[in-house]
Amino acid sequence: MSVLICDDSNMARKQMKKSLPDEWDVEVSFANDGAEAMEVIRSGGVDLMFLDLTMPVMDGFEVLEMIKKEGHKTLVLVVSADIQPQAVERVKKMHALEFVQKPVDKEKVTNVLRQYGLL
Repeated sequence: MSVLICDDSNMARKQMKKSLPDEWDVEVSFANDGAEAMEVIRSGGVDLMFLDLTMPVMDGFEVLEMIKKEGHKTLVLVVSADIQPQAVERVKKMHALEFVQKPVDKEKVTNVLRQYGLL
C-alpha cells in the first residue's frame, strides 16, 4: 500500500509517520503542500493520504476537490488541528474517510485504520 503524508510542517510529517502502526507494511512518501500531493497522486497513484487542511499553495480542501474532480481513487484521512464542526462536516461531505485531530498518536491512528479495514 502506498501512503502519502501531506503537511506543510516537517515536524507534523515526522510525527504522523511515527504514529503509523509498526506492523503496517506500507510505502510512505511526503508532500509539503497540496500541490506537491497532487503531483505525487497524478504520477503514480496513492492508496491512502493523511492530509492536513491548513497549508500554503493548495490547502486540504482544495486537494479533496481536485481528487474528486480528477477521479482519483485515493482514500483520505484528514489530520488537522482545525476541529471546528464546519470543517469536520465539510471534509466528510468531500468524501474524506475520517477526521483525526492533531496531535495524533499511534493508538488513535491504528483504531481509525482498523475501523476502515486498512490495517
